[in-house]
Amino acid sequence: MKKILYLHGFGSSGASGTVELLRREFWNTDAAHRATVTAPDIPVDPAVAMPMLEALAYDEMPDLVVGTSMGGMYAQQLRGFTRICVNPSFTISQKYDVLYVGRHKWLNKRKDGETEFHVTKETIAHFQELEARQFEGITDDDRALCHGLFGDEDEMLPEVRPIFELHYPGMAHVFPGGHRMNAHVVTHTLLPYIRSLNVV
Repeated sequence: MKKILYLHGFGSSGASGTVELLRREFWNTDAAHRATVTAPDIPVDPAVAMPMLEALAYDEMPDLVVGTSMGGMYAQQLRGFTRICVNPSFTISQKYDVLYVGRHKWLNKRKDGETEFHVTKETIAHFQELEARQFEGITDDDRALCHGLFGDEDEMLPEVRPIFELHYPGMAHVFPGGHRMNAHVVTHTLLPYIRSLNVV
């Protein structure tokens, strides 16, 4: 059976509505196109998150990685896998209204039951360090594996598409919508794009 690895955005979890939509879509289909969807709760600190996600990817060996926002930033770095980065947050450390020192509430239920998390100066420094090296090691073969989907009304990260296009020329695609995923975007943009790749 095919496998999809889904990486959520900042402050979310593997129990988001997008995950549930993907699971229903890829389970309630014919056996030839059926796929499981693994969606981990990503740790807050990228110094912990990135190694965990790399280990998970090489353990699961997914046929497709889908990452949204912060998850798109992580997905981009999973070299060698076919991946779709939806409005990837390549510059999250510069979003002071999102990533700031203090207490935050999780947007979705987490497996550990936690309802809040803390961002420290060290957390932000770790994001800055990861962002500085996030495009290292891209090969010509890998450029054909990384797809970008960008909302034409992304109010949070309008600057990231040129960054993506610089490293993955010809692999960026624009869709009608904003930064956050919703059921309409999943149904009318993400799912058709996944099917067009013929990997699951």
